[in-house]
Order: sequence, then structure tokens, then C-alpha cells
Amino acid sequence: MSSTRHQQLDEEKNPVPAAEGTMRAGNRSTLQLMRKVRRGRLRLPITLSVVLMVMNVALMVFWIILAAQIYWWTALAIGTAVFVLILVGLSLYLVLTIKEVRLSQRQSDFIDSVTHELKTPIATLRLYLETLQMRTLAEEQRSEFYSTMKTELERLDHLITQLLEVKRLDALGMETDPEDILLEPLLRHCARVECNRRQVEVEQIFEFDMEPAVIHTRRILLEMIFRNIIDNAIKYGGSEPQILIQIRVSKGGRVITRVMDNGEGVDPEIRKDIFKIFYRGESELERRKTGTGLGLYIVRTLVHLLGGKVTVHDRLDQPGSVFAIDLPGRAET
Repeated sequence: MSSTRHQQLDEEKNPVPAAEGTMRAGNRSTLQLMRKVRRGRLRLPITLSVVLMVMNVALMVFWIILAAQIYWWTALAIGTAVFVLILVGLSLYLVLTIKEVRLSQRQSDFIDSVTHELKTPIATLRLYLETLQMRTLAEEQRSEFYSTMKTELERLDHLITQLLEVKRLDALGMETDPEDILLEPLLRHCARVECNRRQVEVEQIFEFDMEPAVIHTRRILLEMIFRNIIDNAIKYGGSEPQILIQIRVSKGGRVITRVMDNGEGVDPEIRKDIFKIFYRGESELERRKTGTGLGLYIVRTLVHLLGGKVTVHDRLDQPGSVFAIDLPGRAET
């Protein structure tokens, strides 16, 4: 493999540092321009709505003064009610417009993210296949290449599966009947699957503190919830992730599962936003982690479907985040 091909392959295997270096070198102005464009998209509807509201209030005050002087009490009441309705309508228009613009921005970021997530494993596979075709490699090198290609294929399969699952969340698992599921073995299975996908050992990353608990539901739903939560914890944990999974059973028939990482934590200002579809905490030009912004949306949707709730807060004993999933269940008897 030529030095140029080595460099290209290294960049594809490590897209984040390469992207950061490129951004530092020449993309600062592009990032600033994108921020200005996004602010501009919101400025027009906000300005227009505020101007219309001010005009509406001015007309309403003028109408009240005029009608009161002429003693048109019926007209005063009707006119004031109409002006109030117009003001409420303008306020709703402003709120809905801002939500629509922000959703459009998240969709744009999502498309950029998915494009990157699809392109990277495909490019890596292409480079490895070309190398295998062009050169005769030692058995050890071939095994290493096959292992990397398998990892990239699994990454690609995981992304496509996640995209397809979002489209059918409401009907997911309906072809099977609910059953009593022991939570501890299911969580250990999810942790093992995610570790295998990232080629790390469970014992190096995970610590378990779990009370015996049972949840009556469809297995696929719980697996999707906890695989996405665990994947998120590994991704946003420290440089050497250390994750504690804890299960507690409350007296009120609730099972609370906490997944604790050792990362930077989640800014309180965005704790509600991270569960929205397409949401990513970083700009696509600034991002340091791979992902599409779908995992936590899937978690929240399925948890609500099961009659539970999911929250996030800081760890008390050390830096990091705690994702708490509260579901109906019981202690194992």
C-alpha cells in the first residue's frame, strides 16, 4: 500500500481528528458563516411577528380609547376580543415558526451526519478491498483486514437498522406477545453486544450493581432501549469509558435502571433537547463523536410507550452523566 493510500486509510479510520485538523486550518470562516445563516433564518419570522404584535397592541389600545370615549361598549368588547384573538394567533404563529425552523436545522444536520456515517465505512471497505486485490498480504495482515472490514460492515448495518427502526417505532415488536423478562441478564447481554461491536471487553468498561427485577413487555423493546443507552454511555464516556449499571426496585411497582458514565456530562440547558429527533449537541462541522441524533429519541419514544420515563442528570460521586429509566415492573420472586 502506498504512503498516500496509508494516509487516506488512516484518515477514514480516524475521521474525527482529521476533520478537526481541517476545521482548524481552513473552516473557521465556514462555521461562522453557517452560524450567521442559521441566526438569519430565525431573525426574519421573529422580527415580522414582533412588528405585527406591536401594531396589534397599538391598534387595540387606540380602539379601546376611541370606543370608550364614544361609549360603544358592545363594539368595545367585540373589538377587544378580536384584537386579543389576533394577538394570540400571532404568538402561536411565532412559536410554530421557530419550532419549524429549528426542526429544519436539525434535519439538515441529520442529513449531513448520516451522509458522513454512511460514507466513512464504505470508503474504508473500498480501500481495504482494493489493497487485497492489488497486493499479496501475509495471513496475519489479511486477518486484520477482514476483522476491520467486518467491524465497518457491522457499523453500517447498525446505522441502517436504526434508521429503519425509527420509521416503525409505534408498531415495533407487536408481532410477539409480552413476556416476563429478567432485567439483569438482558442488560448484561446488551452490554456484551455493544462491547463486541466496539471490540472491547465487558470487564474493562462495565460494573454492575443490580437488584433482581422483572419487567413484563416485549423483549425487543427493552433491548433497543438499553442498547441505545449503553451505546450512548460508551460513546460519551471518558477517554477510557467506565460505566456503572444499577437496578433498583421501588415499593410502588417501579424498576429504575441507572446507566452512569464518566464523561463530561450533559449541559443542563440541553437535557430536554437531547431526546428530540435529529438533535445533536454539536454542529456537524464541530462534532467530535459519530452518530445521527436518533438513539436517545428512540429511547424516549419506547420508554413512553411502555409507560415509563427517562431522565438525565449529573453524577454526584464523580464527573459524568446518569441516565435513569423508570419502568413499571417488580422484584424477582
